[in-house]
Amino acid sequence: MQIEQLKPIVEAALLASTQPMTVHQLGDLFGDADEVSHELIARALEALASDCDGRGVELKEVASGFRYQVRQEVHPWISRMWTERPSRYSRALLETLALIAYRQPITRPEIEQIRGVVVSSNIIKTMEEREWIRVVGHRDVPGRPALFGTTRAFLDYFNLKSLDQLPPLSEIRDMEDPQLRFEPDPLPARIVRDLPIDPDEDDGLADASDHQTTPEHHASADAADAQDTDIMAGTNEAPATSPESDETGSEPSPLDAIPTTTADEAANPAADVDPDAAEQDTEEYRA
Repeated sequence: MQIEQLKPIVEAALLASTQPMTVHQLGDLFGDADEVSHELIARALEALASDCDGRGVELKEVASGFRYQVRQEVHPWISRMWTERPSRYSRALLETLALIAYRQPITRPEIEQIRGVVVSSNIIKTMEEREWIRVVGHRDVPGRPALFGTTRAFLDYFNLKSLDQLPPLSEIRDMEDPQLRFEPDPLPARIVRDLPIDPDEDDGLADASDHQTTPEHHASADAADAQDTDIMAGTNEAPATSPESDETGSEPSPLDAIPTTTADEAANPAADVDPDAAEQDTEEYRA
């Protein structure tokens, strides 16, 4: 069979299949009488891939085989044909899947040790339901934890032929969000006025504040000094004689007529008595 006769058959088979098809699966469509070899099928596939140049579809080889798929350039318009929104996966799920893809086989405790958090059972269940991962064995340690690895469905979903087509980690680091690495400019240094660094500067500020004193402050200070002077003057002039007392002259005061007695005189009244008068009184008492 010629390639021109083989191309329509292979194309129709790929479009009718719901899954990618390998060269061996395509070879099973032909009998011995057709004389179709695997090499001839591979050449037909290369011709079909070249025929898709400039079209909205492409012939892509993935892990499970060959398939026709929509090109990425026209995908935004074709996606409007379906009302269902594409699934959105959490960051925790994508991180777990990336660790399994790059470090498989890997156990769940090892994933938790790398991420620093506990891996949710729902994440493992979701990836197993989508057939992205599977248990490939058990590690020979206490507890025998399961070893996880990726599947062909994982490669098909992400449009990969093999794990070698995964982007290297160096490219992933370059694809990081620049906002996550954004470092704001440091704020300029500020000198606190309450705690000056230079003591001489503090003295200069104090002198400047003294020179900036308002005239009202000086006026109030002068008034306070004058008031204190008046009070002191009044205290010193209190014993002075009034003019009225000078005009009356020698008129004695009623208080001057009252005799004053000291404490010693009150205690010993006989000390001020004439001795002769005291003897006369004694003789009269004896008579």
